[in-house]
Amino acid sequence: MNVSDAVSTRKSIRAFTDTPVSTEVLATLLEKAARAPSGGNVQPWRVYVINGEAMTRFKAVLQEKRAPEPAAYAIYPDGLKDPYRSARFQVGEQMYALLGIPREDKPARLRRLAENFNFFGAPASIFCFVDRQMGPPQWSDLGMFLQTFMLLATEAGLGTCAQEAWANRAETVSEFVGADPELMLFCGVAIGEPDISAPVNTLVSERFAVEQFATFL
Repeated sequence: MNVSDAVSTRKSIRAFTDTPVSTEVLATLLEKAARAPSGGNVQPWRVYVINGEAMTRFKAVLQEKRAPEPAAYAIYPDGLKDPYRSARFQVGEQMYALLGIPREDKPARLRRLAENFNFFGAPASIFCFVDRQMGPPQWSDLGMFLQTFMLLATEAGLGTCAQEAWANRAETVSEFVGADPELMLFCGVAIGEPDISAPVNTLVSERFAVEQFATFL
């Protein structure tokens, strides 16, 4: 698989099989992803892997701790304007249509949202943290690391879903993995074999045309 194929076939997987993922495979992917660009070679990402027995223990903890937690950060800006707002709304409507959940069925939509915290059935996950002293440039580095990791996972035949929803359970995650208080949770990434029979995995989000985001001088 070349880079172009990995980029074009990677997408957010929201239904996984229970086929185990080797911890050795995850370690190899992380080692390769560490070659992602990093300003000053700071390499600000800090990663915790949840797999196998650790996943079983973590899900048990989640069942015990259901109380709301303060969000680590705002996932979307207040008053999100167009065209960003419309793009977000459109992909959400497309996803719920594939799931057969009408807009007026709020309880069903909330239950589906809660599936984030089951990793959509994925058997493995990584949680990505960044030191709280880091600024936007280092957050950019973390994003490049995550993209590199997900493309490598695609090459390895695995599906992924980056989940900023975990910002709403940051305290539970941090406590479970034993993260230093100076580390801030950015996101989780669900990892596993895609369930190709799940309609939700047919979703391919639309992207802005080049002329909408690029100016050639």
